[in-house]
Amino acid sequence: MVIPTKTQDCFWKGLLLSASVLVLWMPQSSWAALYIQKIPEQPQKNQDLLLSVLGVPDTFQDFNWYLGEETSGGTMLFSYFPEQLRPQRDGSAMGNRDITGFPNGSMLLRRAQPTDSGTYHVAVTINPAWTMRARTEVQVDEKHVLPIVHLPVNAKIVAAITIGSLAAGSLLVGSITYFLVTRCWKGQSHRMTPTEKPELGPPHSTDDENLYEVMPSPVLLVSPLSDTVYTTTAMPEEQQQHYQDLISPDPDPYCQLVPTS
Repeated sequence: MVIPTKTQDCFWKGLLLSASVLVLWMPQSSWAALYIQKIPEQPQKNQDLLLSVLGVPDTFQDFNWYLGEETSGGTMLFSYFPEQLRPQRDGSAMGNRDITGFPNGSMLLRRAQPTDSGTYHVAVTINPAWTMRARTEVQVDEKHVLPIVHLPVNAKIVAAITIGSLAAGSLLVGSITYFLVTRCWKGQSHRMTPTEKPELGPPHSTDDENLYEVMPSPVLLVSPLSDTVYTTTAMPEEQQQHYQDLISPDPDPYCQLVPTS
């Protein structure tokens, strides 16, 4: 059977179209297959960061790493050629960073700093017509954040926490009650009982350090000579006589004294 020429042309055109679609689809699927894993996921300052590339084919020509929004010579960190003796060649964006490349397409950034935060690109060249690409965002934190550890909570832990809280509350209430009762008992012991007699005497003043006490005089005071009339009239008769004798003594007894030989 002879196939018409027009049918043959349609067949070859359809085959060429299928091949073109396959060629265009392969880079897109390769892009989707390439993935960058950050270890750790949230790096801290002065911590090593590994950007592990997953999905790289067994054979490839080279790969390039970039830091920035665009992939150009100014943002290139390094290139890696697995077949050469010195496979890594640093780019203009490397600066003072300590970065090491690996044959599987991954890279290690030692002692990451907050200035290393940004967008990292990797481009793996399989052949001149096929390049696989992937990107990831890196944020290096300034302060170290401790991971939150979630402890398993079960009925025993909840019961222990509840019993401990109740025991602590009971102990606190008992301590407060004991303190109040002891304080009231001490206050009552210092109070005056009904059988005690109040102390006689003038009230004590805390403002004056010198204390004085008024006491009645046991004898009558002798007033001066100018008050003789008033004092003698206020004295009893016997005391008035003695008082007069003291003021004006009788000179006769002294005159009767005769010196002896």
